[in-house]
Amino acid sequence: MPTYTYRCKACSGEFDELQKISEKPLTVCPSCHAHSLVKLIGGGGGVVFKGSGFYSTDYKRSGTVHSRKAEKGEAADGTKHEKKPEAKPEKKSEKKPEK
Repeated sequence: MPTYTYRCKACSGEFDELQKISEKPLTVCPSCHAHSLVKLIGGGGGVVFKGSGFYSTDYKRSGTVHSRKAEKGEAADGTKHEKKPEAKPEKKSEKKPEK
């Protein structure tokens, strides 16, 4: 629920009120009881993200097609990626010349 700021035209008092968006604006000042309240336009609170960060993998469902293919070793386009064994460099045996 948003917080709205109101100002009274009669006493110039200001206050904040937590209201639903669908509620009608207040009209009676709680200080002087005059029917002269005006809802002010505020800058808004915006969205505040706290924490170390958000990642695309944080909210993915485990049953998606992409994640199932990744488990099988398939790419998104349907091609398969096979793991090839790493080639080890050949070692040449060094012979010392005999004297």
